[in-house]
Amino acid sequence: MALFLNSFFGKAQDKPSLSSYIINEEFESLSNWAEIAIYDKLTKYTIYTDDSTSHLEAKSNTSASLMMYNKEFNVYENPKMKWRWKVENVYENGDLTSMTGDDYPLTIYVAFKYQPDSMDFFDKISYKSWKTLIGREPPHSMLRYVWANKKHIGKIHPTPYPPSSGKIIIKQQGCTNCGKWLEENLNILEDYRSAFGENPPQEAVIGFMNDSDNTGESSVSYLDYIKIGK
Repeated sequence: MALFLNSFFGKAQDKPSLSSYIINEEFESLSNWAEIAIYDKLTKYTIYTDDSTSHLEAKSNTSASLMMYNKEFNVYENPKMKWRWKVENVYENGDLTSMTGDDYPLTIYVAFKYQPDSMDFFDKISYKSWKTLIGREPPHSMLRYVWANKKHIGKIHPTPYPPSSGKIIIKQQGCTNCGKWLEENLNILEDYRSAFGENPPQEAVIGFMNDSDNTGESSVSYLDYIKIGK
């Protein structure tokens, strides 16, 4: 189940110094991340260093594993998020409307911590059921920022998997920009309100994944940095 160089071989630009950011991950190592198995074959995540700069390389081949950051943050105090990413290719059979096509060369996750006081009786029952099923605490809700394989109408889509607490937000589509470093800038609070029609829980955590367990395809993608702040 799939619940982070100017040209392809060019030299990366200097990474911006954003000391005011509470999370300033420049992928010099993976010490801040924990890998969660999604499929029996794991995606390969490695740090690639070139001319004193570093970035993350993610290789997926009929595989899936999620990397989660080890520190939560207050989304109301730090709503702004930016990252720089690149993909070599997209999945030919990818389809965000179908469980069999729910694969992406790169997804950036923002998962919001479960808050029992904000949920009704039936939501609490569903939460406990999912916790029993997956063996760990699931999030209250989740935003998934994806590089989709093709054009889709609209920016925000429901996740094809239950529960319905996840929303997919398309940031890039197709392969027109494959092989190019692109920077994304967004406001998490604004996106959450647009996706769910309400305010999010206060605490959140970020993650990323390259997954191909559904399509059985392969891809290589990259993350240069992820930053979160005011």
